[in-house]
Amino acid sequence: MPSPLPLRLTLDELAQLAEPRPEVELHGLDMGWYIVRLHRDDSVSLLSTAQGDTQRFSGTQWVSRALAPLGFTHGTLTWAEAADEMIGHPTPPVSDQQRLQQGVRVAFATRH
Repeated sequence: MPSPLPLRLTLDELAQLAEPRPEVELHGLDMGWYIVRLHRDDSVSLLSTAQGDTQRFSGTQWVSRALAPLGFTHGTLTWAEAADEMIGHPTPPVSDQQRLQQGVRVAFATRH
C-alpha cells in the first residue's frame, strides 16, 4: 500500500515518487492561472516550488511541459466556480472525488 502524499510536492520530489502515480488535477483559477493538485488514495498534494509556494502556471501547455517528461500522460481540468457565491447563492462544498468526476480530461502532448 502506498504511503499518503505530503501536503506539498516539488517537481523533483514528484519525479522520485514511488508507484502508483497520483492522479493529476489541473485546477483553473481566475485570470488564467492554473495550479496542480495530485491525488492518490485519500491524500491530496499541491505542486509547489522549491521555496514552498504553490506552483502557478499561465496555461495548460505549461503544465504539460512540466509533467509530460515525468511520464504523466493526462490530467483532469477543473475550475473554481465563484459566480454563485458572488450573486448570493449558497455553494455547498464539493469533495475532491466529485470535482474530479465533473472535470474535463486533458492529454499532455507537448510539441515544441
